[in-house]
Amino acid sequence: MSLIRRRRDRAHARLILFSILLALLLAAALFARSLCPLDPNVQDLSIVRQAPSAAHWLGTDRFGRDVFSRVLAGSTVSIYAALALTAVTAVTGTAIGLLCGWLGGWLDTVLMRLSDLFLAFPTLVFALAVAGVLGGGIHNAVIALAAISWPKFARLARSLTIAQREAPYLMAARLAGCSPAGLLLRHVLPNILGQILVAAVLDLSTMMMELAGLSFLGLGVKPPMAEWGSMIDDGRSLLQTAPWMVLAPVGAVFLTVTVFSLFGDALRDVMDPRRQTS
Repeated sequence: MSLIRRRRDRAHARLILFSILLALLLAAALFARSLCPLDPNVQDLSIVRQAPSAAHWLGTDRFGRDVFSRVLAGSTVSIYAALALTAVTAVTGTAIGLLCGWLGGWLDTVLMRLSDLFLAFPTLVFALAVAGVLGGGIHNAVIALAAISWPKFARLARSLTIAQREAPYLMAARLAGCSPAGLLLRHVLPNILGQILVAAVLDLSTMMMELAGLSFLGLGVKPPMAEWGSMIDDGRSLLQTAPWMVLAPVGAVFLTVTVFSLFGDALRDVMDPRRQTS
């Protein structure tokens, strides 16, 4: 028992640590414009492509804009767009999965075959096609990725709902006169919500990378708005002469994805007791 307790304590300590790091990251992204030492959109052609210095910690870009300020300003779009995208896909997919797992029948067959169709397409290729039709912009990029990303949550929610459908506590709730909607919302959903939440947190990193990929290909944010994917695209032709233009946003993506992934792993360890006993 002492070994299990030590593992549980370590898991909780890791979750607290990465929760603090994630909170700091989200706060920095939320107040990024206030934290920027310089205006991220102001151009100064007299200082184009300057190397990192005391005046410009991460150097300047091809238009003389402060790269550090643009990385900070871009965190708001890059992080919160990924959070919005994950929330939309998780809520939509979970709702579909709940209905399919609970009701079954023709609705389950049609929606699951539709999800199979979406899963057959490479995510980024499908999103490129949708974003190309809708046009550029971060909102259209979120819509394009949401259109292809919901099946993973629908599949997970459906399998969890089917596993819960014949549980003894649900039979007792039925005998107590609970309505089908009450069974689904008051009993089934709270019992599967933890696993859905863990899956959503772990998927945040993927969503952020895909949004950055669309921006890198020119279908994300529109200039002069700062976003990490578009900043990488803007500096890739100058990688040999001004590498800081690429390395700064790449480092920001790497740091953010790492924090989200480690937080998701810690959350999974805490919410799944079986992992603490293995």
